[in-house]
Amino acid sequence: MRILVMGAKGMLGTDMLRDWKSDEVIGVDSREADIRDLPQVRTLIASTKPEWIVLAAAYTDVDGSEKNRDLAFAVNATGAENVARAATELGARLFYVSTDYVFDGESSRPYEPDDPVNPLNVYGASKAAGEAAVRQYAPNCCIGRTSWLFGAHGTSFPEKILRAGETKPELRVVSDQVGSPTFTRDLAGAILQLIHGDARGTVHITNSGTCSWFEFAREVLEQSGRSATKVRPVSSSEFLSPAKRPNYSILSTTSLNRRGITMRNWKESVAAYLKDLREAGKIN
Repeated sequence: MRILVMGAKGMLGTDMLRDWKSDEVIGVDSREADIRDLPQVRTLIASTKPEWIVLAAAYTDVDGSEKNRDLAFAVNATGAENVARAATELGARLFYVSTDYVFDGESSRPYEPDDPVNPLNVYGASKAAGEAAVRQYAPNCCIGRTSWLFGAHGTSFPEKILRAGETKPELRVVSDQVGSPTFTRDLAGAILQLIHGDARGTVHITNSGTCSWFEFAREVLEQSGRSATKVRPVSSSEFLSPAKRPNYSILSTTSLNRRGITMRNWKESVAAYLKDLREAGKIN
């Protein structure tokens, strides 16, 4: 199968190209095709002739989106529409990577794919608009929502915690936001299985298990041998940021499990992530 990965140099895209060995995978980034430019997208898809396109390219700066609303929507909404239009015109299937931030965090149970979206911030709103465009222009698409991504090929929350722990004896981490940390290599594997299974519709894809950011930080430090660094739980109100985050970001993986796909617990993935960091020379 020929698969075109757009956003190939991002944290998830890098792992897709690294681990997808059973298919012909073509990776591109914004220098080869700016998804905001429909003619560029058409030219790229026409020349590569993929059977599937994975749209992992996105503007992911959550706080930056509050100041750069037009850019966030240009990439995450208009860009998604452009790829969906071109994919349908040229006979390719589309997998769109989306986010838990399309929800408002007011749920008392894990979110299902058909729950109504109600984003709290510009980033979430731009991704929700992207989802709507993809459904409209590529009706046979698959949309995969995920959450709390971390991986070795980009700066993510656990690496920030490890870096902060090198210079600070105590870290303050939010304890009233909960979700499911998701390792990009595990996500990449699940997406490939979904593509090979001809998946359609919306699927929630996360590692199993849940935690708060505080618990996530503590686990990363403990597994990395840095448990001497103290972590103090604090409330979201103690951290002022431009973008509001949902307090509850747990996605139900029933839609994934029904397709015969299960993902390991996030704590096991932390161990694999730390191994990748060591191999990359990012930590000792």
